[in-house]
Formats: sequence, C-alpha cells, structure tokens
Amino acid sequence: MELASYSDYAVRLVNTEEPARAADALTSLDAVRELVGPESQSARRLTDGDLTRLRAVRTRLRAVFEAAAEGEEVRAVDLLNALLMEFPVSPQVSGHEYRDEDGRPKWHLHIADHAPSAAASYTAIACMGLAVHLTELGVDRLGICQATPCRNAYLDTSTNRSRRYCSDRCATRANVAAYRARKRLGNGRSEERAEGDRTGRTADAAHDSSAAAER
Repeated sequence: MELASYSDYAVRLVNTEEPARAADALTSLDAVRELVGPESQSARRLTDGDLTRLRAVRTRLRAVFEAAAEGEEVRAVDLLNALLMEFPVSPQVSGHEYRDEDGRPKWHLHIADHAPSAAASYTAIACMGLAVHLTELGVDRLGICQATPCRNAYLDTSTNRSRRYCSDRCATRANVAAYRARKRLGNGRSEERAEGDRTGRTADAAHDSSAAAER
C-alpha cells in the first residue's frame, strides 16, 4: 500500500463527527472497531482508553484540515508536525501481496505496527499518510466541505485543484441552493423594477395633472 493512501484514515476519523449537526458517530468501542477495521490487529486490542484518545486526535486533525482550508499553510503543517512527533511511525520495507510478472516481490515502504495502543497505531498511520499526501500534492489539497451545514474533511485529488465539496451529494445540494438564491434575487430585482415603473408612471401622471391645472 502506498503511504499516501493512508491519508484516508485521517479523513475517516475527522468525519465521524458533524459539528454543525451536533452528531457524533464515535461514541462506543464498536464504533472504534468499525473505524479501525473489525478484522485488524488494532481491533483485537482495543480498550476503553482508545475511544477517548481517538476523539482527542480527531479534534486536532480537524484543526489541520480547517487551517489548510483557510489558507493558513504554516499553521496546518505545524499542527500536523506536532501529531507526527507525538505519534511516530516505524517504516519497514515490505514485499507482501505485491508481485511483478516474474513473481518477485515489489518492494515498498510499509508502516509497521509497534504502537503502544490501538489509538496510537491508527493515529500514527493517519498522520503519516496525511503528511505524504500534503507534501506530494500541497497543503491546499486538504479541504473542508463548503456545503452548509456539512463540515466534512476531504482530500482534493482533482487535476485542477477545484474541489470544494466532500461528495457529489453536497455539491448538488450547494448548486441547488445557489440556483434558488439567484432566482430569488432575480425575482426581487424584477419586483423592484416593476415597483419603479409603477412609481414612475404615478409621478408622470401627477406631473401631467399639475401642468394641466396651471394651464
């Protein structure tokens, strides 16, 4: 697995919470088990403390995405570096599962799991993946969905750095809302013009009446 692909771990953790809706999916060990993978080694060694630790990390990772989305690149990097220092990784050269046409291993870097807890393991992998993604593609590839009220994190992999929403669903909802807003604005302007025309005709009529009286 390429290290950059681990960045999805960070997105998945951040998006277990929807602050604007006061919704939180990470409230039990079963939810943590689903997050880390029910069949993973981390799932087999979960403790109650892992839930608290991951919720704390989630807040810090969201701050990374928010800083990046607001154009505060240095702050985003500083926040991510703090996590990397606190949750270091143990890289190893691995050839499992990947073979070339001659059956030889395709050697690649793999993150070994020597962390003291399931939460630390997940965090180390997520932060390393995010760091690789950030350095390869740029800080501005980390985003926060602009569709109200969604505040999900996402990774922009578009060719022209144009992504603004976490999903097609949010993009559609935002486009519909923008269309309706433009339509309301257009109707409002039409009504203003109509009112102006009525006011103008009334004023013209009053002027004509006044002129006739003077004559």
